Amino acid sequence: MSSRIPTLREAFTYLAGRPLRWFPQLCTFIFVIWYFGPVIRGGQPEDLIHAALPPPIGHPHQPPLYRPPTASSDDWKLRAHQVREAFIHSYKGYREHAFPADELAPISGHNVTNFNGWQISMYDGLDTMWILGLTDYFDEAVQFIAGANYTTNPKQYVPFFETVIRQLGGLLSAYALSGELVLLQKADELGGMLLPAFNTSSGFPMYAISTRTNATRPGWAGNTLWAEALSNQLEYKYLAHLTGKPEYFEKAERCMELMYTANITDGLFPTRWDTRKGTPVNHQFSVGAFADSAHEYLLKQWLMTSRSETKIKDLYLKASKSIIEHLLYITPNREILYVTDAEMHEQFQQPHTGTTSASPPNITSFPSANFEHLSCFLPGLLALGAHTLDLSPSEKEIHSFAAEGLGYSCWLTYADTRSGLGPDVMSMETFQPNITEGLWLPRLEKWKEQGRRGRPPGLREPGPAVESFYILWRTTGNLAWRERGWSVFESIQKHAKTQLGYASVLDVDSSSEKIPVKDEMPSYFLAETLKYLYLLFTDEEIIPLDQFVFNTEAHPIPIFEWTEAEKMLYNIS
Repeated sequence: MSSRIPTLREAFTYLAGRPLRWFPQLCTFIFVIWYFGPVIRGGQPEDLIHAALPPPIGHPHQPPLYRPPTASSDDWKLRAHQVREAFIHSYKGYREHAFPADELAPISGHNVTNFNGWQISMYDGLDTMWILGLTDYFDEAVQFIAGANYTTNPKQYVPFFETVIRQLGGLLSAYALSGELVLLQKADELGGMLLPAFNTSSGFPMYAISTRTNATRPGWAGNTLWAEALSNQLEYKYLAHLTGKPEYFEKAERCMELMYTANITDGLFPTRWDTRKGTPVNHQFSVGAFADSAHEYLLKQWLMTSRSETKIKDLYLKASKSIIEHLLYITPNREILYVTDAEMHEQFQQPHTGTTSASPPNITSFPSANFEHLSCFLPGLLALGAHTLDLSPSEKEIHSFAAEGLGYSCWLTYADTRSGLGPDVMSMETFQPNITEGLWLPRLEKWKEQGRRGRPPGLREPGPAVESFYILWRTTGNLAWRERGWSVFESIQKHAKTQLGYASVLDVDSSSEKIPVKDEMPSYFLAETLKYLYLLFTDEEIIPLDQFVFNTEAHPIPIFEWTEAEKMLYNIS
């Protein structure tokens, strides 16, 4: 046998004449070299980054531009199952160590009575139990609720707003999903006992009420917060539809009537209102604390009642337009789009000679540059509005851009911290000396005028408040939202889980090896966080967005149509 080394041509001729068993291995080798070549050279595979985007400037941790491969259907089922197990772990801890108090202290195992002593964690988690298929827990809770007594103790007052969104909303949602009649009966009972809170000269609800005496009292602010006035309509209008009791509709709608007739410029609804007069008492415009859920309920009321109450839709369009014009800013270096609050003042000009009316007022804005985590519901709301409203193509594009940019910014508030969890408030970098140079909308219009080259300003990456993750995924189909939700859940598992439940994280950017936590497990963890994560990871659309709206505590309420008799009775047009 000759030991001569064959030429390349001879070798190829030889291999080509044999079975092509070598071909798959060759293709695999070529693919590996092509795909991982950039990694070997020190970079990332080209399809795993947005190549047109440089890494964010000043990013303190791993830039979240990595786009992980989409998990398989089986992976998402497993992830949804892990969220279900997290709920079981949380509720079991509450049930065994804190019930019938309101909440569990998940480190010490103590019970906490901070919301009426009416088992708020059970009520808030009721519809989540149903959605997760935890029928034993659900049936046990329904049996307990059937014997509930909502009469307060002497000198006890219950917070109206919190009780409506958590307790009443939880009952109505669980009834809608399960059909358990006793839940509607208890919702009717509770809703009626809370109704005297509306007995003010303006019709705005008081902060707290004694269901024993019907006495009311104001809150710490001494007046009505906008969120408190406009975050009961979903619950009371649905209750009116179910029971046929007009007082439920009339009391809730009175708050809306005050908005229709308010002397407000361009949808700039302030955060505080005089409870007695029903008029504004400050100039702060915000989507954060004191105002967040009011913005939600403008759009969601219109959707819940099958888009029949057009005056409410008009209010939403005015308010959202003002948010986009006055509250959306970008930072000077990383170009992060954020929403802030601002003091808004009107300056009226004197009429010109020969005219009889003054010119439109100039709006002077004094933004705080604070970006609240509470505001991270906004990208989901804007996406829902862009998906459901009959907007012009230009308006729809602006709302969609704002939703994508803010959604990504909310994600950055998680990705920028060592724990992977978001802080309550961020202080954003501003343009100096004139902060208004960072207003987003003028920069967007300039980008359009210059030929739309590159990504729009403030949108470093296309589309958390976990609600926004869920709504953005369902309305856009962008799977990146699911992956981001998964990373948030992993951070919760890593830093917040205790032997009995889940604790609140005190310092999301702590350099300590063990992130400090607080001995509390708010009921909204069962109502909102775990529910939205489960729905995000479940392929089946359990709560279709064209059939339900979520109240501000994440309780799904069905979309319904007013009957002709109801429209006449309530003067709906």
